[in-house]
Amino acid sequence: MTENVISLHKPTDPPTGANAPTVLTVVPDPAPVPRLPLWVRSGRVIRTAVTHDVTKTTARAAARHALYVYGGTRIVTRRAWEARTPARYERLMRAAEAAGNLEEAREWEERGQHFREARHRRRMDLLHSPIEAAKGAAISAGTGVGVLVALGVCMAIATKDATEVVTPLMAVIKFINLMITIVQVVWGPAITIGPFLALLALWSVGAHQKAAPSWSMPEHQRSSEGEPITPSIVVKALRDLGVPALRNAIKEMGDVGASMLGPIRIAGCGVEVDVTLPSGVSTIEVQNRRRKLAENLTRHEHEVFITIPEAARTVRLWIADSGALDEPIGPSPLVTDETMTADYKKGRAPWGQDLRGDAAALSLYQRHLLITGLSNQGKTASLRALALWAVLDKTVEFRIADLKGGDWVMFDGVATVLIQGPTDDHVIKATEMVEGVVEEMNRRIEARQFDPNVEFPALLCIVDEAQVAFMCPVKDEDGNPYGGSKATSRYFMAVRKVHNQGRAVNVLMWQGTQDPTDQNLPKLVREGAHTRASLALGTESQARMALGDKAVDGGAAPNLLRPGLDQGTLVVASSGIDIPKGQSSITVRTHFIGHDEATAIAERAKALRAGVPTLRVIEQGEKRDALADIAAVLGTDARVLTQDVLKRLAVLDAGAYGKWSFIDLKRELEGTGAEPYKSDGRMVIAADRLTRALADRDNQASASASQ
Repeated sequence: MTENVISLHKPTDPPTGANAPTVLTVVPDPAPVPRLPLWVRSGRVIRTAVTHDVTKTTARAAARHALYVYGGTRIVTRRAWEARTPARYERLMRAAEAAGNLEEAREWEERGQHFREARHRRRMDLLHSPIEAAKGAAISAGTGVGVLVALGVCMAIATKDATEVVTPLMAVIKFINLMITIVQVVWGPAITIGPFLALLALWSVGAHQKAAPSWSMPEHQRSSEGEPITPSIVVKALRDLGVPALRNAIKEMGDVGASMLGPIRIAGCGVEVDVTLPSGVSTIEVQNRRRKLAENLTRHEHEVFITIPEAARTVRLWIADSGALDEPIGPSPLVTDETMTADYKKGRAPWGQDLRGDAAALSLYQRHLLITGLSNQGKTASLRALALWAVLDKTVEFRIADLKGGDWVMFDGVATVLIQGPTDDHVIKATEMVEGVVEEMNRRIEARQFDPNVEFPALLCIVDEAQVAFMCPVKDEDGNPYGGSKATSRYFMAVRKVHNQGRAVNVLMWQGTQDPTDQNLPKLVREGAHTRASLALGTESQARMALGDKAVDGGAAPNLLRPGLDQGTLVVASSGIDIPKGQSSITVRTHFIGHDEATAIAERAKALRAGVPTLRVIEQGEKRDALADIAAVLGTDARVLTQDVLKRLAVLDAGAYGKWSFIDLKRELEGTGAEPYKSDGRMVIAADRLTRALADRDNQASASASQ
């Protein structure tokens, strides 16, 4: 019996196999994108076409060439007008009047009057010229016919043919007829082509003179950076300087504004031009707008220098080639010429190059020196470069205090005193060094009283980072400060004494300082220097401190140098360097001498000097070598009194040796073989014994190290 099963639930699995139904998937259409109006789409297409680079270039080229024709027409018309009228003389006369040159204005007025008289005579001659021309033509025609007939007669006689008489005349008539035929043939095309040739000629004149606005020029010509300096560019830059009187005067001058300019001369890596300003315009108005003038000349501010020559109402512009001042100059001759020596009295130190590219050499003879500037601008390198030249003169003595430490280490063995370090103790030693220089100066002055003709070798006292000394707050046992700018300041008064009298006996003070103020560089000290030089500074007031009011008023502007970019570039005010006539300062790009090169130069100096004992004040905390210090203070002397040795040691380091007695000295030398002994009844120390003692000690140290 078959059972029927009835399913009460509808099957959920889809059927398979041949009975499987076909499933159609209906995908809905995407939402229709709204179409933009035709005028919007057309506008976008037009905007794209108009703003395309090809369209811009084409439109610019079309406008440029069309404007060439217009500009050429204007130029040719003006030339023709000036050739036929006295307009040129009147224009030049107005320009001379605007410039305040009345004598030149009268000269142009006279020339214009002569032109009018000559033109009047030519016009009067034209009244009689038709009659004279007719007479001349008749005579010429008759003469010509006669010559031709005579020639024909000669031909008839020669050929025995009477018809040859008219042959020359007929030949001329046929030639004239041929010319008429040629003119008839050419005349039509010439009338058609002539206007186009005229337009081509006008275009050529306009293109040659660039008679089109800058916006229509190609991209490489629109960029005016670094373009050559021409009279028109200088005049335009002055016109747009923002000085109303200058602008109005140049407008009145018209096309002859270049009459203000002298010749544009090539000067080193740039050009130089003198500008005679119109009446009513002062030189200071141009100086105060240096940046705007530089930008008008398509230069950076540091590439334009404005100075005041001797001529009245005149400024001298030096304009560098674009980017030329960013290129380094060559190495110092001290580095490249190993045979170079120095002559303190007659020679000049090769310091660098001026802006013209010429060598800038400085005379050091009897001139106190001050170099200042912001930190890390090359002050020490510039000061050291001068010392590295002077050290090649073996007669020059150096006493050096480096109140930073490390930059003058190569002078160890050259300088008789070398102080290195920034602490108050180093300032005290530096002050004592300068006071010792004052004592030597006084000794020389006393000696000169007995012999006025006596000559003294140069003694250069160099203090680098002198602001550390002026700002030192330490006082001595009597309560007198080492720093400061009062009459009780020991360093200040010592420097002042050297400035006042040292030059007469070849005792000179060189100082290097940074970021000058009235506190770290007192007025009396900075004004005592004969040679004053400044690197980049922050303000004009600092520039006046560094160089003085006269130099700054004459155009010196170290505050406009670029910190970090113009390292080693100095503005110098000194009688010891060749400054262009009429200027108060000169800008020098100094040669950089690195540490290794400076050490090599110092070694050459040591060879010339055959060794110099250096009283060396070392860095604070460094342990002293007493035996080596005693040998150092002996120097080249064969024997030195023990009393003098104690004094020299005290000068070398008062903290270490200031309280030494003869017992201390004897105890230090005991057992070395260099003990003090009597000579001529006085206790002395022998240099040769001390040298052997040092050599034995070094040998023992080497042997111990090898074991």
